[in-house]
Amino acid sequence: MLVTWGLIYALPNIYPPDFAIQISREEVGTVAEKSALDAVTEAFQEQGIKYFGAGFVKEGKLLFRFYDDETQLRARESAQRALHELPNVYIVALNSAATTPAWLRSIGAEPMKYGLDLRGGVHFLMEVDTGKAIQDRVSGMESEIKRMLRQRDDRIRYSSVEKPAEGVLKFVFANSDLRDRARRKIAEQYGEFDILSGEDAFPFVQLTVTDSSVREMEDFAVSQNLQTIRNRVNELGVSEPLVQRLGRNRIVVDLPGVQDTAEAKKILGKVATLEFRMEALPDSPRSTTIAQEYEGRNTYLEKDVILRGDRVFDAQVGFDPDSGLPQVNITLDSDGGELMHRSTRHSIGRRMAVIFIETKTRDKYEIVDGIEVRKQIPYIQKKVISLATVQAALGVKFRITGLDAGEARELALLLRAGALAADMFIVEERTVGASLGAENIRLGAVSVMVGMTLVLIFMFIYYRVFGLAANIALAANLVLLVAVMSLLGATLTLPGIAGIVLTVGMAVDANVLIFSRIREELKNEMSPQAAINAGFERAFVTIMDANLTTLIVAVILYSIGTGPVKGFAVTLSIGILTSMFTAIMGTRALVNLLYGGRNVQRLLI
Repeated sequence: MLVTWGLIYALPNIYPPDFAIQISREEVGTVAEKSALDAVTEAFQEQGIKYFGAGFVKEGKLLFRFYDDETQLRARESAQRALHELPNVYIVALNSAATTPAWLRSIGAEPMKYGLDLRGGVHFLMEVDTGKAIQDRVSGMESEIKRMLRQRDDRIRYSSVEKPAEGVLKFVFANSDLRDRARRKIAEQYGEFDILSGEDAFPFVQLTVTDSSVREMEDFAVSQNLQTIRNRVNELGVSEPLVQRLGRNRIVVDLPGVQDTAEAKKILGKVATLEFRMEALPDSPRSTTIAQEYEGRNTYLEKDVILRGDRVFDAQVGFDPDSGLPQVNITLDSDGGELMHRSTRHSIGRRMAVIFIETKTRDKYEIVDGIEVRKQIPYIQKKVISLATVQAALGVKFRITGLDAGEARELALLLRAGALAADMFIVEERTVGASLGAENIRLGAVSVMVGMTLVLIFMFIYYRVFGLAANIALAANLVLLVAVMSLLGATLTLPGIAGIVLTVGMAVDANVLIFSRIREELKNEMSPQAAINAGFERAFVTIMDANLTTLIVAVILYSIGTGPVKGFAVTLSIGILTSMFTAIMGTRALVNLLYGGRNVQRLLI
């Protein structure tokens, strides 16, 4: 029964996926329009691109299938150019469309995913805007220094603040006494600056970010974004991704076997940055305010930022108990809670804005040397997503309302995965060719077949009827191994194939121990039925010890390894468990079927 179940869940792996492109709207909760379908199909017909199975799929997305990867790549470029003329923004993503029959999908049977070395996948190269990160950090320290100088217990009045160059702040004072007091106070708390005091028309303190601090800020921004991208990939459920730093300010993301690359581009390509600002008072000078659109009208907000998204510790989607509308429950870290409380305790009755900031890219086509070239131009989009009245002093926990269900889910995902320390955008996206992967798959299959054939021949010649039972159990073991990996959504890599070959040897190793024990018992003149029972019973402890130690090593490899090492560990772990089951339970069931309940005088072993 269990082997039959395994055979059913292993079946999807005989149906290879089709090459495809997926087209979806950039806005959350929107569906692709028929005009997009018409524009793309017309472009394909004009350029002679052959496709099949075109149409709308789940969640209002478009899917086009192709016969080979070269046509798929041509189709993506053609679709991007055709959709560029439409008013709405679309994402065109490379995809692999499953061909598993509906009856298998209805019971949750899906094929195994393949790593980049076997199937290929999507490769992203992302660039971190470290210059903008330094500017934002300096702006944040400017606000902190202003707040520190205005403290009631030791107030130091400054006349103005200037920014003569990038990374430089210049505080101007009315007299030298205020300047000297401010310098001492700043020097005590801000070691990131080289401090210079002087006097032009008025006394001043000039703060310049040190080179070492600049490098630390850059490293922090890239490291934080690296961890954030890893968290976002985990939220997407991608198996065995590769996320690593490249050079000074770039991050490489490889997503093997991704089924929904459009969603991956949406999440990876956005900047989950929030800003919390108080709405400006009616009599506030325009030089201290910024204008933002909210619900179709302009509203004026204070330039000073209360805090940013990097202070957000957790975000969960919930529902307002009174209205039943979606909301995002925000949890800040301790410093963020203190800043929020300090800013809102004297602002009860005023409105506070939550600004959601995204870094997007728009396509621009230019003629270079007579050839039309597509370029991606990054730009920043700011949107006020909430403007609510402060009812009481806020602390570590509060909520954001005024969102629809799709916006609430996406915002919570982005914030829960971690705030980006700097703006980041995709500068390169490409697919890893499947031709090399197909060759690896072919060679891997050959290695498994050769290894298994040699084992089958050896077991049959050396152990005869008992060897035949072991061979049947070995075949069942491979079926169960593939079924479990498919059911768990595990990713098969080239080292994973090596794990399968190793599993083939280890699966019969248990049978060798059992059969050798049976032979020993027969030499001791034990009856055949008693020898069979003693062989299985007494070899069990040895088999358990040997496989348990190997399983411990596999778990350690998985916990500390990355990429292909994890692929090997996963395959080995599953193979150990399935081989123990088939070698002990499966082989014994077959032996009992052959010799059970019979008066056996001689065993063919």
